[in-house]
Amino acid sequence: MQKTDLDSVKEIMHDFASATGLEPVRSNPRRYLWTDAFAVCNYLEIFRQTDDKTYLNLAFQLVNQVHHTLGKHREDDTRYGWISGLSEGEGELHPTRGGLRIGKLLPERRPDERFDERLEWDQDGQYYHYLTKWMHALNRVSQVSGNPSYLRWAIELAQTVHERFTYAPSSNGQKRMHWKMSIGLTYPLVFAMGQHDPLDGFITYSELQAAAKNFEQLSGFDLSAEINNMVDICKGQNIVTNDSLGLGGLLYDASRTAQLIMRGLPYRNLFETIVDSSLPGLDSFMAGNSLNLPAEYRLAFRELGLSIGLKGVEKLIKWINEKPKLFDRNNSLQQRVESFLKYKSAGKAIDQFWMNDKNRKHRSWTDHQDINMVMLATSLAPDEFLRI
Repeated sequence: MQKTDLDSVKEIMHDFASATGLEPVRSNPRRYLWTDAFAVCNYLEIFRQTDDKTYLNLAFQLVNQVHHTLGKHREDDTRYGWISGLSEGEGELHPTRGGLRIGKLLPERRPDERFDERLEWDQDGQYYHYLTKWMHALNRVSQVSGNPSYLRWAIELAQTVHERFTYAPSSNGQKRMHWKMSIGLTYPLVFAMGQHDPLDGFITYSELQAAAKNFEQLSGFDLSAEINNMVDICKGQNIVTNDSLGLGGLLYDASRTAQLIMRGLPYRNLFETIVDSSLPGLDSFMAGNSLNLPAEYRLAFRELGLSIGLKGVEKLIKWINEKPKLFDRNNSLQQRVESFLKYKSAGKAIDQFWMNDKNRKHRSWTDHQDINMVMLATSLAPDEFLRI
């Protein structure tokens, strides 16, 4: 019998659970926030397709393990307990109040240590764009399970990290964001602002705000101030990129923005901006022919990010066709979105390339195996990740 995509996803996610200490449980699990956010959505997607609660329970278990590992100080740190500083009991109730560690191998850089760009990639701390992925994953758990606690944790996480990552320059200029903060969110580790972080934050906060309306228990939560703040930070930002992972992120944001429009939010201009910013970058990336290089010169997780984003394009066209008045004033937007379809085969080619065992023997794959495998699984079955 021929193996289906779902069979491959189940196999990948079983291997991931075993390798990282999720199931069977290890005393020192290997948790990494970006990878785990995708993994939660993958388990939810398998549950959606099979109705096997084993996978829903794995999603619950992974969330719990992330909070108790990355929501607490490292074992090699002199500090201990919840990074929020809350007591053990309060931390259990509010595990995201202090943010969540990245999960890097090396301790964070101390304030008095010299910045080393190469070393910084392997040092712990908090990344804003990882935290927004986790907010999205928590929201999906609430939507699938009907339990509002996960969404409440996502909103509390948004409130905390927005306050700590954003800042106003001393010259009273436009508010900005730090790219990487310390574990305790007390000092910046990388001052630069991620190109898409403000956009990602705006859309993610909007997603959480819209989702909270589904739960009476969350009626008191409001992210309006944070959303408005992000509007100001986004002003004048150029979001055009020809980076494969960045392009995938833009297409993922286009998918989420379209769903927010269908929920009544006035984001049509933003949607057009994202579409029009994605097209030139995608043309440029494909013209570079990097997808024709051998495996040792390619980074799977970056390419798979693009593949995941491309999987959402067909849904965009379907939504525009179903509700044209919401999206398109003169049919030109539909034509621009449809122009993405010429690259539909590229997403499938990326999946097929990295499904080939021969291409997974190179260090470009094995050095990032967890993130590569999990994002490959998402690309093969992306629906839950692309939902809001």
